[in-house]
Formats: sequence, C-alpha cells, structure tokens
Amino acid sequence: MKEVGFIGIGNMGQPMVLNLLKAGFKVKVYNRTASKASEVVAAGAEQVNRPCDVTTPGGIVVTMVANDQVLEELVYSQDGIGDLLGTDGIHLSMSTVSPETSRKLAQYHQDKGSFYSASPVFGRPEAAAAQKLWILSSGNHVAKEKVKPVLEALGQRVFDLGEEPGNANVVKLGGNFMIMAAMEAMAEAFNLAEKNGMDRELVAEVYSSTLFNCTVYNGYGSMIAKKMFEPAGFQLALGLKDCNLVLDEANNTKTPMPLANLVHNRLLSSTAKGRGNLDWSALTKLTNEEAGLE
Repeated sequence: MKEVGFIGIGNMGQPMVLNLLKAGFKVKVYNRTASKASEVVAAGAEQVNRPCDVTTPGGIVVTMVANDQVLEELVYSQDGIGDLLGTDGIHLSMSTVSPETSRKLAQYHQDKGSFYSASPVFGRPEAAAAQKLWILSSGNHVAKEKVKPVLEALGQRVFDLGEEPGNANVVKLGGNFMIMAAMEAMAEAFNLAEKNGMDRELVAEVYSSTLFNCTVYNGYGSMIAKKMFEPAGFQLALGLKDCNLVLDEANNTKTPMPLANLVHNRLLSSTAKGRGNLDWSALTKLTNEEAGLE
C-alpha cells in the first residue's frame, strides 16, 4: 500500500505528490503536460507516459484533475485506468466534480471489481503544501479504510460523509458556493467602507479579526481588500465550472439557490471580460466597477 499512482500535477497535485513522497510513498505520476511534473520527478516520483501506466492491479490511483470530462476520459479511454485497477483496486478521486459523475464512476468501478472513493478537498495550494487540506470522503467503507494512510499524508482531517458516492461532492460544491457568496459579500462591504473614506484593508482586518475570524475571510478578505487577483491559486474559470455544477445539482434536486445564480452571473461576466485566468476572487472586480472604484 506504499505504492500510489497520481494523475494531475497542477497547482494542487504537485504539493500533494511531494507530501506523499515525504511520507515514504513510491509514486508514479502522469500529467498531460509532461513538463509540469519536473519538480516531483526531481523529488523522487517516477513519471510515465500514459494514465494507465500509473496503475498497479489492486493498488491505489489518485486523480486530481480539472473537470468531469477529463476525469471520465482518464477512466474510460483506451489508455485509462478503468480496466487495469483490477480486483480491489481503488480509484481515489480528489477532484471537484458533480455528484452524478461520482455515482456513475462508482458503479463502473464496482462492475469491474474495483472501488471508487470520492475525496475532494477544501484548501488552496499553500494548504496542500502544508498538509493542511480538509478532506471530504464518501464511498465504500472498505476502500475508505485502505486509502486512509494516503489521505492522512495529505490533510489535517478527513470527514467521513457516508457510503453514497456523491455525498462528498455535494458538500464540496456547497462549500465552494459559500466561498463565492462570501467573496461577493466582502467586496460589497469593503466598497461601502471605501466610499465612506475608510481604508478598505483596515476594514477587512476588523472583520477577519472579529466576526469572521476564519480561513476564507482572512485569506480572500486580504486579496479582495487589496484588489490583488494574481497569481491565481484557483482560477476564476474553474470557479465558474464549479458554480455550474452547483446549479446543475440545484436543478436536479429542485433546490432554489437564488444567491448562487447571482454569483454565477458574476463569474460568467468576468469570464466574458477575459478574466478566467485570474484568481476566482476576481469576480469582485465587477462589484468594484459597479461602485465606481475600478
């Protein structure tokens, strides 16, 4: 169980692989852009040329990729991992995808004799580097027990959300929605202060030190107060993808989410303005513009 395959060496995947190596795991890695794996290879990871090459029958493969389509291709394609995990192999999906995609992949793996365990995370790249991710876990209890050493090497706590495969994704999407809503609220409050002649950074400090002393308000509050949206820890285009998933699930379950629609329009307009590569907190630039502060 000390051998792990890992697919997706991006802003999050890279520090996660480095932490697995530090924990003593032997890690095979695959990334579509091979050059992005150079740092983890230098640290001891073995790079392979196809997704299926990270797979050991009966072993664990971690995926940390951008969206549902990429994840499904990694499983179903000719060079994918789906047919090679073998009996009792585990696909540990840590990507932010739709609950329905997790349910579909869980059934697919079950039919193959393997397992699918959904484990999306809360935390930006700096949290991943510090092994401070909050990990949400749902799926088969046997698989969750087997991947526990992997998850413990990556995060500070694992929340067990039951055996229904989509549960972790529902909670992850709900959390991302609340972050988006909080960013919009912060921007409006900081703008109100600035329009009254106050230092928005000082006001952000007041809120994050008192009523809202938490990760989101401390981290994003500073970025929004300073209007500093680069470098992107999490791209705005990915935020739009996640908000679309939130609204899809809301429609599927007939759950009204009017605030999610407002935030969606912010993200959509920001993308149309060419801001997709900025940090997703850049959705607040529209709020600033409407207040005459850009």
